[in-house]
Amino acid sequence: TLYEHCTRAIQHGLRFGQHGLPLIGSGDWNDGMDLVGAKGSGESVWLAFFLCHVLQQFTGLARSRGDAALADQCTTQAAQLQQNIEDHGWDGEWYRRAYFDDGAPLGSASNEECQIDSIAQSWAVLSGAAKPERARQAMAQVDQRLVCRDQQLIRLFAPPFANSAVEPGYIKGYPPGVRENGGQYTHGAVWAVMAFAELGDADRAWELSALLNPIRHAMDATGVSRYMVEPYAVAADIYAVEPHGGRGGWTWYTGAAGWMYRLLVESLLGVRLEADRLRLTPCLPSNWPSLKMHYRHHETFYHITVTRTEKQLPIPVVVTLDGREQPDDTIQLDDDRQEHNVSVEVR
Repeated sequence: TLYEHCTRAIQHGLRFGQHGLPLIGSGDWNDGMDLVGAKGSGESVWLAFFLCHVLQQFTGLARSRGDAALADQCTTQAAQLQQNIEDHGWDGEWYRRAYFDDGAPLGSASNEECQIDSIAQSWAVLSGAAKPERARQAMAQVDQRLVCRDQQLIRLFAPPFANSAVEPGYIKGYPPGVRENGGQYTHGAVWAVMAFAELGDADRAWELSALLNPIRHAMDATGVSRYMVEPYAVAADIYAVEPHGGRGGWTWYTGAAGWMYRLLVESLLGVRLEADRLRLTPCLPSNWPSLKMHYRHHETFYHITVTRTEKQLPIPVVVTLDGREQPDDTIQLDDDRQEHNVSVEVR
């Protein structure tokens, strides 16, 4: 069954190295880092956060199916993984990216290249597994070291691989600043913006989402000649080092477009479908007093008005459906072919 497939995948992933972090093998999310753990001992800090998220999410599903043994195992493993991340993943100002087979760190201030990698910091937030104060500090370093406002991009990591003796894999075959090698890899850049939204940093999240908007890379002739790809499709990557700085690549062929959609709809507008319920948690920028959305559920429309209020709210978001205040930030969807009005108040 699909459930059994998932449980086997989880069990297969519960293999750890000397720091108690998941083995990276010949690549995790970044398959260009295919030599970091090729000998079987390298570990991934990013994968530790991701696995922790999977374990936490799967716990509830396992319990709902009466699989108490797996639910307990997921809970225990997630707690141990969180501790191992804090003990061996933290570098002092941000989280490391990985450990090589020989135990040397990657994504550390001690490295000459790839000192900080964005996806470990983003998933420290998105997984909810990191200590909150460390997660905020790590994302502040992303903003400081990886966001390039003058080039309108968010780098995957910095500095790019070029001349050091480190051999992470075929990623080093790309020129510095191109594709995964320290350019903007849009898939990872979207995660960074989602993390800022998750932290409640609405203004920064909206500002950085604008950097990712392809239209803004071709606003004039200079931008067009620099970007050199379609301004109406998400580019998989944008180069960050001259003479190629600002040039886009691999449009149409990227999973980043799907993540961009989720960023806009779920993280920023705060509309998240959960089976037959709609969760409403808008991330409103400070210069927006309100917004309106129209959500269609089959043949039924829900007209949603979000307003910022100065009054004290008992909870961060107060949701009213057709004049009736809801007990939480969700509404029950009903395809009754009627028009429904939803009011959302945020602080």
